[in-house]
Amino acid sequence: MKRRRSIEIFSLSFLDCVCCGFGALILLLVLSKTAEPVIFEEYSLDLENILSKLQTELFEIRGETHVLNRELVTKKQQLSEEVEKIALLQADLSSILGKFAASKDSSNIQNKIEQQLATAKQDLTEEMRRLQEQQRRPRTEIDDTVGGIPVDSEYIIFIIDTSGSMFNHGWSSVIQKLSEVLDIYPKVKGIQVMNDMGEYMFAQYTGKWIPDTPARRKAIIKRMRKWQAFSNSSPVEGITAAINTFYSKNKKISLYVFGDEFTGPSIQSVIREVSQLNPKNAKGKRRVRIHAVGFPIQFSRPDNEQGTGVRFATLMRALCEQNGGTFVGLNSHSP
Repeated sequence: MKRRRSIEIFSLSFLDCVCCGFGALILLLVLSKTAEPVIFEEYSLDLENILSKLQTELFEIRGETHVLNRELVTKKQQLSEEVEKIALLQADLSSILGKFAASKDSSNIQNKIEQQLATAKQDLTEEMRRLQEQQRRPRTEIDDTVGGIPVDSEYIIFIIDTSGSMFNHGWSSVIQKLSEVLDIYPKVKGIQVMNDMGEYMFAQYTGKWIPDTPARRKAIIKRMRKWQAFSNSSPVEGITAAINTFYSKNKKISLYVFGDEFTGPSIQSVIREVSQLNPKNAKGKRRVRIHAVGFPIQFSRPDNEQGTGVRFATLMRALCEQNGGTFVGLNSHSP
């Protein structure tokens, strides 16, 4: 029986294999460590190139943004200018359309003015007849008149058009005529001054009579020189306020209307309204007398712009005739 030979674990062959394995590992490590710097250097160069490109693109984008912002501001300015031009053109268009409409209606306006002039002439003829009849009355019936104006009233109210046309072109004449009217009433029991809108000259005397004293008359004239109040150039509101506030059956009251034009819509409606406010009593007399002074300011304008002046004269002639008063039309608005 053969004996097995014993095997040595740590023989030279084994050690040789182990040494070869360690050598191979060391060689791999050496090779891999040698390649690392090259790889890192390549990555670093790539990142720097990318960063440089990104910075270049950023600068370009910023430059384009500035350019676009400047262009945007310019476009906004151009848009604003264009909007202003459109607004001006629209205004011009409206003006042209208005002139066209006015020229289209000029013939109608001229016809209306001619009709108003004819009516005014007719009213003037009727007024002359009334005055002639008054002159034929017995002397005892006209003792209380001055220049054909009845001055038998104990209280007087001035209703004055304070519009721009009156204040700018005829105010000195208005002051003079107011003084003349006061002079024909040496002494009355009360005075009041308001504009054609019913606004009082002296707020402290709202709804009350101003005492008739020389000092108060001077104060009225002084206040008149600088008195400016809003007016719509229509005496209706002032007449209505005066009658509603101050009428009393035991007082003789006269209204004096100073004006140059009537801009209301209807003469006949005013006559009806005043007639209802100032009805006749059993003796056929009205509650108050209504006198008027017409200032020819509108008649210094072209013929086609005199309509409101003609309408004022027509209205006040009719009102004065129906309400026991007298209409005086001036031929000049200079004192």
